[in-house]
Amino acid sequence: MSVDDHELAAGLAQRAGERLLELREESTSDPKALGDAGDAAAHRLLVEALAQERPDDPVLSEHGVSGPERVAGQRVWIVDPLDGTREFTEPGRSDWAVHVALAERHEVIASAVALPAQGVVLGTGEPPKQPTHGIARPRIAVSRSRPPEFVTEIAERIGAELVPMGSAGAKITAVVLGEVDAYLHGGGQYEWDSAAPVGIARAAGLHTSRLDGSELVYDRPDPWLPDLLVCRRELAVDLLAALSDRPEGSR
Repeated sequence: MSVDDHELAAGLAQRAGERLLELREESTSDPKALGDAGDAAAHRLLVEALAQERPDDPVLSEHGVSGPERVAGQRVWIVDPLDGTREFTEPGRSDWAVHVALAERHEVIASAVALPAQGVVLGTGEPPKQPTHGIARPRIAVSRSRPPEFVTEIAERIGAELVPMGSAGAKITAVVLGEVDAYLHGGGQYEWDSAAPVGIARAAGLHTSRLDGSELVYDRPDPWLPDLLVCRRELAVDLLAALSDRPEGSR
C-alpha cells in the first residue's frame, strides 16, 4: 500500500535521522570526517528512497539535483540531509535536523523535519497545535555563534530576548513547538535550509513570510532565498512594523 506525501516525508526524515545517529555513535574523533560522512549517508538514503517511492519527481538537495529534470513550479522534493552539520559533530548537541519537503506551484505542500537527537519528527500530516498562552516577553531564536546585529536591534525595539541555538531547522521548529516565539533571518539561505520547517510552520498556523511581509516562494530556478520570518501570528504585525522602520542602510 502506497503512503501519501505527508507520511513519506515523515518516514524518510526519520530513517535518515536514525542513520545519522548510528554514524554519530560509530564516530571517530575527527569532526570533519563525521560531518562529511553524515551528509553523504543521509543524502544517499533520501535520494535512493525517493527514486524508488516517487520516480517521477526530481529531488533538489543541498548536495545536488537528481531524478528527472527539474521544472520550476512542478513537483520537486527539496531536502537538506543534515541541517546543522557542525552541531551534529559536537557531542551532546541536539539542535540539528533532517529536512524533507515537497513543493508544487512554488509552495510547500508536504514536509517533515526530524530532530533525531531529540527523538522528534514533526510533519505536515499532523502539525503541532500552537500554544494558547499569551506572550509576556517575546523570545527570538538566533545563531549561537553570530547573532545578526539587526535582530538585536529588533529585539530591543519590541522588548524581546534572544535565544541562541543551532541550525535553521532547529530554530524554526523551536517556534513551531512554542519554545521560542520568532525566528528572523536576513543573511540569505538556500531553499533546502527552510522549505521543510516552513511547511510545518504554515500547517501549524504560524506566520511565515519574507522580512518585508511578502510570500516565501519555493522551487525557483535560483534556490537562493534572501531572508525569512517565522513567528507566532500575534507577533507578526509588531515585527513587520519594526522591520519596515529600519534605516535603509541596515536592510
